Parts: sequence; structure tokens; C-alpha cells
Amino acid sequence: MRGLIERAGPCPIEPQRLRSPFEALVRAVAHQQLHGKAAETILGRFIALFPGRRFPKPEQLAAVDDTALRAAGFSAAKTAAIRDLAAKALDGTIPTARSIARLDDEEIIARLIQVRGVGRWTVEMMLIFKLGRPDVWPVDDFGVRNGYRLAYGLPALPRPKELLALGDRFRPWRSVATWYLYRAAEVREP
Repeated sequence: MRGLIERAGPCPIEPQRLRSPFEALVRAVAHQQLHGKAAETILGRFIALFPGRRFPKPEQLAAVDDTALRAAGFSAAKTAAIRDLAAKALDGTIPTARSIARLDDEEIIARLIQVRGVGRWTVEMMLIFKLGRPDVWPVDDFGVRNGYRLAYGLPALPRPKELLALGDRFRPWRSVATWYLYRAAEVREP
């Protein structure tokens, strides 16, 4: 890990505190299975459906029909997920920015995976990159598993259960270790 840290440089994780959990999850759903540029284009068209807003509020989604969301570029599945995100934000399943800060990681995961299209990995990314939680270890993530394989010269990817145990050495900074493992393929020694 020391060599990886030296090659990758300082970890720049900066929590995105200006985004509500609702916004962070809509953005995460938009990015699922898409290249970042394509997702950002779709998000730009989505936000344009709500003139004068930096990002729409959950209650404002009711004013836009599915045809408009689909025209913005969301698939039928992502449109349904965004509708469920709005409903779950309004009923309190998705906590507000203020209340989420008081919840522990597992409580947040348990609440948010109730939302259509939101799984554990999506919530883990939100915990790391939106909330800045320091000790998140996404063991199902291919990039983390492959990064660990590369960083430690393993012949095969560690299975999630193996990676869970291997991550104990990085406590309480597993989010930082995650960031470095994502960089492992980018900064490999020649």
C-alpha cells in the first residue's frame, strides 16, 4: 500500500456537503451503468426541466411526467427509481441532510436500500464521497477487489468475504484505502 500511496499522491476525498441525500442518490442512479459524461448530459437535461433550480426538490418531480424524464435520457427503470426516490424522500425513508449526519453507516444503508434502484454499493459510494465517512469498505466493488489484487500482487481477485477480513488492517480509514485501491490500475509501476 505504501508504494501505491506514493505513486497516487494525496487522497483528495472532499465530502459534497451541499448536496442533499436525495440529490446524491438521483445523481448516483443517473450514473449507474453509464459513462460519466453521458450521465452528466442526462442530469443536465433533467435539471433543465426545472427552470430556476440548482436541483429539483422531491415534491417538484410530480409536475414532470415520465415522458419528459425519458426524453431527458432516463431509462424506464431509472425513471421508476427516481420516482421512488422522490416518494421515499417525502415519506422520510431518505433522511434529510441534517438527520443523516446523526445516523451510523449501517442505519443509513438499511434505510436507503429500501429505495428502488439503490443497493448497498450505491449507498457506500454516497457514504464515502457525499458524507465523507472515513471507514467504509465496499467489498463487493470490482475496482476495490481488483485494486487490492494489483497492490498486493495476488494471482486472483479476493472474494468479498476475504476482502472483508483483509480490510481490517485499514481501520478506521478504509474509505481512504478504497480510494487508493481504485487508483491501483491507473498508477501501476511499469
